[in-house]
Amino acid sequence: KASVFTSLSMASGSEGQGSPPSTPQRPPNRLGQERSPYLLQHAHNPVDWYPWGQEAFDKARSEDKPIFLSVGYSTCHWCHVMERESFEDEEIGKTLSDNFVCIKVDREERPDVDKVYMTFVQATSGGGGWPMSVWLTPDLRPFIGGTYFPPKDSGRRPGLKTVLTRIMEQWQDNREALESSGERVIEALKKGTSIAANPGETPPPAHDVANRCFVQLAHSYEEEYGGFRDAPKFPSPVNLMFLMSFWSVNRSSTEGSEALQMTLHTLRMMALGGIHDHVSQGFHRYSTDSSWHVPHFEKMLYDQAQLAVAYISAFQVCACSGGFYSAEDADSLPAAGGSEKREGAFCVWMGSEVRELLPVVVEGATGGATEADIFMHHYGVKEQGNVDMEQDPHGELQGQNVLIVRYSVELTAARFGLSVIKVSELLASARAKMAEVRKSRPAPHLDTKMLASWNGLMLSGFARVGAVLDDKALLERAVQAAGFLKEHLWDAERQIMLRSCYRGDEMEVDVSPIAGFLDDYAYVICGLLDLYEATLQPEWLRWGEELQDRQDLLFWDAEGGGYYCSDPTDPTVLLRLKQDQDGAEPSANSVSALNLLRLSHYTGRKDWSQRSQQLLAAFSDRLTRVPIALPEMVRGLMANHYTLKQIVICGQRDAPDTSSLLATVNSLFLPHKVLMLADGETEGYLYQRLPILSSLTCQGGSATAYVCEDFTCALPVTDPQELRRLLLE
Repeated sequence: KASVFTSLSMASGSEGQGSPPSTPQRPPNRLGQERSPYLLQHAHNPVDWYPWGQEAFDKARSEDKPIFLSVGYSTCHWCHVMERESFEDEEIGKTLSDNFVCIKVDREERPDVDKVYMTFVQATSGGGGWPMSVWLTPDLRPFIGGTYFPPKDSGRRPGLKTVLTRIMEQWQDNREALESSGERVIEALKKGTSIAANPGETPPPAHDVANRCFVQLAHSYEEEYGGFRDAPKFPSPVNLMFLMSFWSVNRSSTEGSEALQMTLHTLRMMALGGIHDHVSQGFHRYSTDSSWHVPHFEKMLYDQAQLAVAYISAFQVCACSGGFYSAEDADSLPAAGGSEKREGAFCVWMGSEVRELLPVVVEGATGGATEADIFMHHYGVKEQGNVDMEQDPHGELQGQNVLIVRYSVELTAARFGLSVIKVSELLASARAKMAEVRKSRPAPHLDTKMLASWNGLMLSGFARVGAVLDDKALLERAVQAAGFLKEHLWDAERQIMLRSCYRGDEMEVDVSPIAGFLDDYAYVICGLLDLYEATLQPEWLRWGEELQDRQDLLFWDAEGGGYYCSDPTDPTVLLRLKQDQDGAEPSANSVSALNLLRLSHYTGRKDWSQRSQQLLAAFSDRLTRVPIALPEMVRGLMANHYTLKQIVICGQRDAPDTSSLLATVNSLFLPHKVLMLADGETEGYLYQRLPILSSLTCQGGSATAYVCEDFTCALPVTDPQELRRLLLE
């Protein structure tokens, strides 16, 4: 049985990441010609690696050999472990090269390949993660799979040498059974992963689904530190955005209040915790404990993007030239020297380091306290380190400290007899000094792959935050990001998005030939819509409309509704999947449900609002049973139900009275709205799509706001306070 060979799930987007090994002197294999940092990390293995492609498939068929498929990514800790232990081993390398066609895949470059075989591994072993190891027939059908394999047998876990020997024996003696077993699993998966609407089916009732999603999230909520499980704890921005949207339509109910409290408490505790990098900012991938203290230190672009939107949305609720690289590794060389990379070495501090860096006695402080005393008290720094052994199974953090806010500034000030202002200034100064020290430490590996999808998420982050704070620098950064996407990742000739590009040796941009997947379109479209609302420059809407047309053409399932994750006509991808979970990244179908609705309001195209309904209908079963799996899609369902408010500002883009009305709109959390500017340019994009705009004019020569539903508008207002009242009704 396949399960005999599968290993336990060891690593994943949710489990330990790491850093690239040092480069040996062995001449490069085929992967030396690739651009992916992950593939390049394996370019000096004694394994005859092939990239995913026709050359490898043809070799497997002509030599009638099974394929060994190894999938991972460049900042994955256990991928590095398996590479060091097994793929660097001459004996294992020879066994693999002589008896298998070995293919190495970067899951961030080819999420379509990763999703298919991960679905198989999860179905046959009950777990998943990276590195993923799967054996396929020459026609790409999987028959055995697992994740991390040590080189030799370890306890109940079979070693890679044992697994390879068994597979070679079975391939010779029992091939038919292997192939038929794999075939049965794939056929079962085709049926089990099918998502489609029944003829005439409509989306489920938004009110019921939203309430059930809230109840399921409330049930999994951890009250002391926030978040939605005990440990490990993930930021889960899709949950937080749903809860704020739920609150926005249930403000007067106890459930609405509870949803908001859950969100704000989680965001607050994360910001105080060690998952937040207090020195260099940003958030680490997840917390290994329930109190957000000891993180897994990798930083991912998609987390920063979504958390920026979550925090700026909470700020609204409380009234209170280039692209972006994909990831920063968790492992790096220790500052004290040595060749062995360690988890978190770049981020953690010894008590003695802090004392040496902050030795000055603070004037007026109780007991002659130094800056270090105050800093260490506030951030929980201990002489012997503040990481429990349970959170440090490999002893890599022994004697080290992960900064975590233990006391409020007010309590720290009271403890040392100082003013709050004095302590705030002292802590800020100390963090700046520590940031300088960090610059001299060996930096973690940076994955310089730039993905269209994650850049789309980051585009939303910069646009949304820039609009709310009216921060011109952030808005300019958003415009640069959109320009970068259009210049480097949009193939205007073929009218397709490209998946990724890379930073070359001379800082030039090298483009990958891999065509974009569904999430590359959906996230970029969402980013462009957010950028339009932030800048009111219609060129971004025009490109968003163009991309949506291409997305529909390439990925829409005309029979069952919803979008396939990848090109459904690609014969090398065995399962036509529609992602049905909002996880670390939202499902591209979830994002598309809202994109289509927003675009229908900007373009007047009713077919797109109907398509949004068809998409939601396709996911009816999942939305009805386990809406907690799709909180972002529940937001799309709610937006369809409550209908989007059209907020039209008539006025000149940069005029002060226009800016005042826009600032009022941007100060409020309004999840069910589209914002547009009617600047009188009747030959422009919006006026051509929405002729009704010509009938909306400035009142008395002043910038004027119209709040409409389906372009049935309330009385126009020119006063920002009146607009605020109208929007909050």
